Amino acid sequence: MKLARIKVLGMVLVTMLLSTFLTAQQKTGNIVEYFGKEKVNTIEEGELLHVFKTGLALKVQSFEFNSSSFPKDPVYSKFLMEPYYRPKKDDVFDIDFLGNTMPWETIAVDSTNTFNNANLRSSYVYLNYESTSERIVLFEASGHSLALINGLPHEGDHYDFGWNLIPLKLKKGTNTFVLKVGRFPWLRARLIEPQQGVQFTIRDVTLPDLLVEEDKEYLGAIRVINATDYWVKNHRVKALVNNTPLEHHVIDIPPMSVLKVPFKMAGVTDNNLQGKQDLKLELIDGNTQVVDSKEISIEVKSKYEHHKRTLLSHIDGSVQYYSVAPSSNKKLEKGALFLSVHGASVEAVNQANAYTKKDWGSIIAPTNRRPFGFAWEDWGRLDALEVLTDAKSIYTPNPSKIYLTGHSMGGHGTWYLGATYPDYFAAIAPCAGYPDLLLYRDSFLKRMIEGDEERLLRFGMTPKVIERLKIDYIKTPVETMVERAGTPSRTLKLIRNYLHHGVYILHGEKDNVVPTYLAQDMRERLGKFHPDFTYYEYPGGEHWYGNHSMDWEPIFNLFKARTIPNDQDLNTLEFYTGSPGVSAKSHFITIHQQEQPFQLSSFKFSKEDQYSIKTNNVSVIEVDFEKLNHKIEGLLIDDSQFKLTKKERLFFKKENGLWKTVPAPSLKEKGPHRNGGFKDAFRNNVVFVYATKGSDTENEWYYNRARFDAETFWYRANGHIEVVRDIDFSLKKYPNRNVVLYGNADNNAAWDVLLKECPIQVKDYGVNFNGKMVFGNQWGMYFIVPRKDSDKASVGVVTATGSKGMKAAYMNHYLVNGTTFPDVLLFDDSVLTEGMRAVKCAGFFGNDWSIERGDFEWK
Repeated sequence: MKLARIKVLGMVLVTMLLSTFLTAQQKTGNIVEYFGKEKVNTIEEGELLHVFKTGLALKVQSFEFNSSSFPKDPVYSKFLMEPYYRPKKDDVFDIDFLGNTMPWETIAVDSTNTFNNANLRSSYVYLNYESTSERIVLFEASGHSLALINGLPHEGDHYDFGWNLIPLKLKKGTNTFVLKVGRFPWLRARLIEPQQGVQFTIRDVTLPDLLVEEDKEYLGAIRVINATDYWVKNHRVKALVNNTPLEHHVIDIPPMSVLKVPFKMAGVTDNNLQGKQDLKLELIDGNTQVVDSKEISIEVKSKYEHHKRTLLSHIDGSVQYYSVAPSSNKKLEKGALFLSVHGASVEAVNQANAYTKKDWGSIIAPTNRRPFGFAWEDWGRLDALEVLTDAKSIYTPNPSKIYLTGHSMGGHGTWYLGATYPDYFAAIAPCAGYPDLLLYRDSFLKRMIEGDEERLLRFGMTPKVIERLKIDYIKTPVETMVERAGTPSRTLKLIRNYLHHGVYILHGEKDNVVPTYLAQDMRERLGKFHPDFTYYEYPGGEHWYGNHSMDWEPIFNLFKARTIPNDQDLNTLEFYTGSPGVSAKSHFITIHQQEQPFQLSSFKFSKEDQYSIKTNNVSVIEVDFEKLNHKIEGLLIDDSQFKLTKKERLFFKKENGLWKTVPAPSLKEKGPHRNGGFKDAFRNNVVFVYATKGSDTENEWYYNRARFDAETFWYRANGHIEVVRDIDFSLKKYPNRNVVLYGNADNNAAWDVLLKECPIQVKDYGVNFNGKMVFGNQWGMYFIVPRKDSDKASVGVVTATGSKGMKAAYMNHYLVNGTTFPDVLLFDDSVLTEGMRAVKCAGFFGNDWSIERGDFEWK
């Protein structure tokens, strides 16, 4: 089955996957926590103004290839490109491929004021509100993945948390809301009159446990609503615990936005105060006036119990938490560390609580930034690494006794992180896991197509639909280039990296959430080359059959017998990567640059006859001979022989098929520190800079575009994004930070500050692509380049040539896991209806960040 067919993500696939998953959750023990059961229903931020009780719904089913990076969206295209479009009951939007009309139909809420109907899956809901005046409100909705409010996009609440509060200014007259239904076939929407312009909301607070043995400052985070037309500046959060106050500065909060802000708390060292304690938070303005205050509970515990810790993320300055099952041996020194990654919808707290304490090490459970998170890819991957680093600094484990395990989506995380960072771990144990996200999706599609006819018909799978699903989609060279950006996530291409570890595969015999045959497939693949793996199917086990679904003694027995080898003890070593910017090294050898970006690169080291390295798709490689104790007189790299006179770090570059020694590559070039893919812009304490020098329409759009990305990064990644005006940005004020710039050279005042020498220039009505010109107001672009004043920071650009291009670039799928974005993408406004076929150019810069030495495809 071809990859393109695997990517079919129509309604039927989502329906069946969701149905199976929710059924599985009902059978789980204490590890799984479905957030719909604790959805926020109370309003503490103001008074209820309006409940949307009727609306129109449009069902849009798709049974064809739909790129996850550029999905077709004809409904939002209609509303974006035709601002005065107002559907009415029974209006026919389109006719589907079966010849059925697609009408807008009336819907109404149930007794809980929820639009709740199985037919809402794959639907859009149109709502409107007549306001007698211009006024500021909070739009609170849940169950939707996206909203267009008066023509501007906003993040949804597709996991149905009840967390979203969007400040907006209603215009006098008709206000329109178009909601895309999310994971569940229900949603609700209402308007709230805010009790004050600036205030706290305790929806989605991040807190640690205060540990009585640790007298230190702690970090938490709470959201601040700015429902005003002005910037909130010079505010701070004061936290009072056990009569000890601490204050923390709040970054400037833009108008009509909500920001989750960090704050500091004092520790509690009195054993008698263990249990729940009051935490009082005050928001104080520049005049030392208390703007708002809240009291919430916080846990005081012993560090020898299961507990939560927090850290400040270098990705965006946000506060993230992780959970710990500490060793039962209070006097343990240089023990083991077990990184355990959770499944979809599972809180890190529940992940850690599922383990009994071990006497020879501590269990660390990161969050993936959210319970659903990023499938441990993208920012979930970075979260796991940040937590591992923080935990190592606290628990100072034996560096050779680091292990990795996880369940379900965390089983995938184990396969993925273990393949991506193979020298980090002595052994790995994926439990009920799928190795590759696309392979997992394929498993459900395969089961659908091969299912019995009655079941297929129940999900709308007629023979004609099955026939449509079986059509092979032939990708264009541009589409292939876009797909190539996902190579670092193609776990099976990195499979030989598992030679670094011992591997224990645990799977339930009757698992129908992550089908058992996926584990059996990995057993067969590993059996062809891996000398050290164990496979066990738990008899009768489903997806979750109790805590021993992952807290399984034989796993820890295997772990105990494995250690990370010392560099000098390695006789052979293999390593594979899709990008040095994701994973560059194993032990003492580092791949710095590739010949073909985002294609598979590898090296094979051996010292059996002599020191030798065989490479594939490697342009620059580093060997740190200082880490080796043996006498080394020579090195053979492919067919190039080198004599060595002393032990040192050496760099080698391939030119015209031959290798030569070179100085360390310039940090201005691509390398492990900064290698691209557009998504890479959204890290390194990123700041969003939006245009203010265009027309009123452009300024409104680009501000909302930056705010929309910030909303999305909060919702998906528990994020904390600083959003600033172009006129307030300076290189000196924001040193060494990544920047995402919204706008073009004509309307964003920071363009010349950051991009004056960029080979891509975008202005109103035209793109100059290193001398190649395209004209019109319909073009949109995403690209990433190095920040010229920094050796590590990047500039990501969300830009367009005009109003049509802005609307074409309305979606932020680059903040979704499983999507792929190379360094550069150029597309026009037909992308909303044609999807990936409308991408005009895609590709990667060269290792010197030039277009001339890059790899690009044009349509």
